[in-house]
Amino acid sequence: MATYAIGDVQGCYPELQRLLDKLRFDPVQDRLWFCGDLVNRGGESLETLRLIHGLRASCIITLGNHDLSLLAIAMRSAEAQARVNPELRKVLFAEDAPVLCEWLRAQKLLHHDEQLNWTMIHAGLAPQWTLRQAQRAAQEVERELSSPRHPRLLRNLFGNRPAAWSSRLQGLERQRASINTLTRMRYCDVNGRIDFEAKDIPGTQKPGLYPWFEVPGMRRRDTRIVCGHWSALGRFAGLGVHAIDTGCVWGGQLTALCLDGEEPQYITVQAEPHRQRPPGVAD
Repeated sequence: MATYAIGDVQGCYPELQRLLDKLRFDPVQDRLWFCGDLVNRGGESLETLRLIHGLRASCIITLGNHDLSLLAIAMRSAEAQARVNPELRKVLFAEDAPVLCEWLRAQKLLHHDEQLNWTMIHAGLAPQWTLRQAQRAAQEVERELSSPRHPRLLRNLFGNRPAAWSSRLQGLERQRASINTLTRMRYCDVNGRIDFEAKDIPGTQKPGLYPWFEVPGMRRRDTRIVCGHWSALGRFAGLGVHAIDTGCVWGGQLTALCLDGEEPQYITVQAEPHRQRPPGVAD
């Protein structure tokens, strides 16, 4: 039995198939952790969702910003849904769209395995969060997403404010701050205020900003963390963090990280030859 974390798939269905073949993945014995952003930009998001949904008994998923965006768009009118990009339209107007969206909406924002001592998120953690506080913040959002109240949250999902999580926040503002931290964070200041525009490699950010895992004075967390979201960072291992968004959708690689051994082991497949970043498109 093996447990593998997989970086941002983003609709790169052929690469995911090749990666599972390379892993010799056995759904009876093995487990897959997906770091989020299953959909958008790769061209085959519907096929990707159907594949992972078919393996759902063997999968754990933490939602990414693109996954939440899909769920938010699914709350809009059919006319509004018809105006999104063709890849997401294919998902939204598929016969099994209600099943796929309901399943996706029930997924996590943070997963912690005590036995393996690994924690999975999509993007980042607030510097003031302990692991327990991060779990509580994630669970608050997860409960709302899986409740009958989920349309209210999804219709108010978007926005850069508040830019920092605080225990004083309540309601939608608190939930949005948790979502922004867990699914959009790369750089922040010492108070956890996110810079949503800074996306390049460490060393290029403005003074006073830090990669979320290098903030001075941040809380200690006795767990190894696996995450995605930051393709410019690429594969990174340090400070207890293993980042595995290796930019498959931009012509890089799709990466799996085996979580069972003392030393993490990486398994990769190269992106399809046609993939490249269009000019002017950010992560």
